[in-house]
Amino acid sequence: MRDRRHRRIRRKVVGSGTRPRLSVHFSGQHIYAQVINDQEGKTLAFVSTRQKDLAGLRANVAGASKIGARLAEEAKQKGIQTIVFDRGGFLYHGKVEALANAAREAGLQF
Repeated sequence: MRDRRHRRIRRKVVGSGTRPRLSVHFSGQHIYAQVINDQEGKTLAFVSTRQKDLAGLRANVAGASKIGARLAEEAKQKGIQTIVFDRGGFLYHGKVEALANAAREAGLQF
């Protein structure tokens, strides 16, 4: 079901140079978030719980909040202010909502 939701979302959500796409993925143990320019096919910013400085974070609401804040900082350093949010087929609840709210509080505009 998540794959079907993800395909349906991706038909509508496309990142551009002026407004890239914030894509999130949650595996059983890790959180991955990246800002993508779909027109050029390039990842502009990437944050994951697998990075050495974030290795202690878990795939829970607290970890998602820290990942969202860190991604917003990296995006702002690269001059990105506004984004399109791609929840990856996951329901906008719990971890997804925490990551999005943390990114908003850190200065990204959805």
